[in-house]
Amino acid sequence: MEFDAVLLPARRARMVAQGLWHDRTINDDLDACVAVCPDKLALTALQVESGALQRFTYREMARMADRIAVGLSRLGVGRNDVVACQLPNWWQFTLTYLACSRIGAVMNPLMHIFRERELSFMLQHGEAKVLIAPRTFRGFDFEAMAAGLQPQLPGLEHVVLVGGAGANSFEALLSGPEWENAPDAREILTRSRPGPDDVTQLIYTSGTTGEPKGVMHSANSVMANIIPYARRLQLGADDVVLMASPMAHQTGFMYGLMMPIMLRASVVLQDIWEPRQAIALVRQEGATFTMASTPFLTDLARTVAETGEGLPTLRTFLCAGAPIPGPLVEQARAALGAKVVSAWGMTENGAVTLTRLDDSDERSFNTDGCPLPGVEIKVVDVDGQDLAVGEAGRLLLRACSNFGGYLRRPHLNATDAEDWLDTGDLGYLDARGYLRITGRSKDVIIRGGENIPVVEIESLLYRHPAIAMAAIVAYPDERLGERACAVVVPKPGQSIDLRAIQDFLKAQKVAIQYIPERLIVRDAIPSTPSGKIQKFKLREMLLADPA
Repeated sequence: MEFDAVLLPARRARMVAQGLWHDRTINDDLDACVAVCPDKLALTALQVESGALQRFTYREMARMADRIAVGLSRLGVGRNDVVACQLPNWWQFTLTYLACSRIGAVMNPLMHIFRERELSFMLQHGEAKVLIAPRTFRGFDFEAMAAGLQPQLPGLEHVVLVGGAGANSFEALLSGPEWENAPDAREILTRSRPGPDDVTQLIYTSGTTGEPKGVMHSANSVMANIIPYARRLQLGADDVVLMASPMAHQTGFMYGLMMPIMLRASVVLQDIWEPRQAIALVRQEGATFTMASTPFLTDLARTVAETGEGLPTLRTFLCAGAPIPGPLVEQARAALGAKVVSAWGMTENGAVTLTRLDDSDERSFNTDGCPLPGVEIKVVDVDGQDLAVGEAGRLLLRACSNFGGYLRRPHLNATDAEDWLDTGDLGYLDARGYLRITGRSKDVIIRGGENIPVVEIESLLYRHPAIAMAAIVAYPDERLGERACAVVVPKPGQSIDLRAIQDFLKAQKVAIQYIPERLIVRDAIPSTPSGKIQKFKLREMLLADPA
């Protein structure tokens, strides 16, 4: 695979000179952990449905990473080959990334909620050579789905399944045989180790184009974010991170997979969000920090209040993905006793703004924090002119952690000659330089921290034989932050209901989380004279009629 991460070389000299790029990779950090604290508990992974619990010390983790790396090489995986990983928060996810890093392969994390429609595009566009997925998870047959997809993807040479027996199992091909002891293992593990500017991650994000975009990151770009992030949150080797947010998102990948290793800390993975189980894990493992979206915080605070089971070790809950309601901060502080930190970020950069630990609680529900070191932000009008404090406009950022570009989509990079990235979001800055996101110019709904690709779903609705016009807009939800509402105009003589729309989209193999949960049928949809749908009027309508 040839990667066109064109945004990285131009800023390398400046980033290194400013001490913002550290010229190290996850290999360096894992090797350091083995040298300094080999027998420290590194990773604990719980599978909620089965109750299976797996633990690794740093010595054991490095050995398994080497084993899987040699196993991948036996499958023909080498430098710059893409390994797609559609796993929940299982230990195999973490170890697969570490193994890829050993041999210079590139990890492509994929959400386990993705189905044929999303996967067929991402696997083909990213030229994945190997797909690693569960055999089954939460009642869904991933093996059957992969078998149906593979004939359409000539570049996908192998499907490796976690769980159960079989010649194509993760256990048989990668984690079972002691590949690390093979005569050629040392040469395999050293000949293609990536450098800090090589692409290490290809992760897809949805935007306004209707097609997912492949975000490319190097070790330098992601570590330039993780290091100041951990410093602001005062995290170190004595911390235990609970990660229930999916590692196929940047939240889980950067701060649940990479950060603990970089800090020589410990991480606890939870694959299915269940607040009572999370409470048990925090108490059992002594978790001190976690990061997740608003629904996780709501559930955890409510369950602690109901059960009376306190979380004495949990110091910080970083909440991102949607504004945090003020009452929730108060409830969480009372129930959990932890500091609630608000944040805003992007797949393209990781966390960009965070509140500080010594900020008042009010800052966490009135702002999205202030920039991390190495990040600049500004708010401009439609002509690119800076706006005054308190004036909302387009949010631009310039950051040491900015991505390398979109794979084969350089025209969408939205980064100018001075390295300013147009985030597609709207916001304003207060007098202290704290950011408040006020809206999104890009047409994406965030449901429980999961971006819904609105344009793609609308395009599918237009294919329904009973629909003449369709628009999808967000409506507020106490737990998830937002849900999707479809506003449709039926064709003459036709009728439509919510169940018909949901069944239609399911038949198109759309992820369940992307399917609208409310329907409004109208005779017309408000539009501009040029025919562009005025979604702000639809949102106002939903706010006026929340039922």
